[in-house]
Amino acid sequence: MPTVTTRDGVEIFYKDWGTGQPIVFSHGWPLSADDWDAQMLFFLGKGFRVIAHDRRGHGRSTQVADGHDMDHYADDLAAVTAHLDLKSAIHVGHSTGGGEVVRYLARHGEDRVAKAAIISAVPPIMVQTPNNPGGLPKAVFDDYQAQLAANRSVFYRAVAAGPFYNYDRPGAQASEPIIHNWWRQGMMGGAKAHYDGVVAFSQTDFTADLRKIGVPVLVMHSEDDQIVPYADAGPLSAKLLKHGTLKTYKGLPHGMPTTHAGIINADLLAFFQS
Repeated sequence: MPTVTTRDGVEIFYKDWGTGQPIVFSHGWPLSADDWDAQMLFFLGKGFRVIAHDRRGHGRSTQVADGHDMDHYADDLAAVTAHLDLKSAIHVGHSTGGGEVVRYLARHGEDRVAKAAIISAVPPIMVQTPNNPGGLPKAVFDDYQAQLAANRSVFYRAVAAGPFYNYDRPGAQASEPIIHNWWRQGMMGGAKAHYDGVVAFSQTDFTADLRKIGVPVLVMHSEDDQIVPYADAGPLSAKLLKHGTLKTYKGLPHGMPTTHAGIINADLLAFFQS
């Protein structure tokens, strides 16, 4: 399997297909590079080089006990881009992966980067604080960790079958294969990485990072996102970015790159080509 070894000895698995301008995909919690199948195949067919890695502790990457924070996530992404010597890359991040992309751009600079897109992403900050009164109470994320520790197999099934894809909405047509694939990806990873990852995606404040970014960034978010609520995420991120463009969707779920790949891929392609 293709891997790159980080400075602290973690093996990061990645996929690297095709030639042309590179697009680098960063996945959400607690998934893997496989969550980008619909995007990687589409953009490969459009002449792009497509790359996706498994975050440390996720998928096929090393299941280490430590380093499950946004700085390490960003550094691991930098290790992949340096190893592949990527230039003029487009970075796309979903959910936690959106935070990873934002922290990577702010922490490692934009010399290798042309554009970025963040989808249903966690920035600026998810948890409720005095400076972020519209955030979700910390108790919500404490409950995530408690359910994960008690039985993550049951918890992951419930997330995928419910709010992640809005399959709990009245009249929703749930897809059992999509639910199972989410569960499969989650169970490939390590429980410790996923447990710590809840703190990383919910408590990291990306406000300063967003203000640093100079490349064009497309911010894609649905008003019906049940995992990362719209009002405290997408619009705020777009305002903080120097060159942010907000694309708002109605009725789509948090996991819209999977359930509505045709819509998301077309909008990404239009942004890449603009």
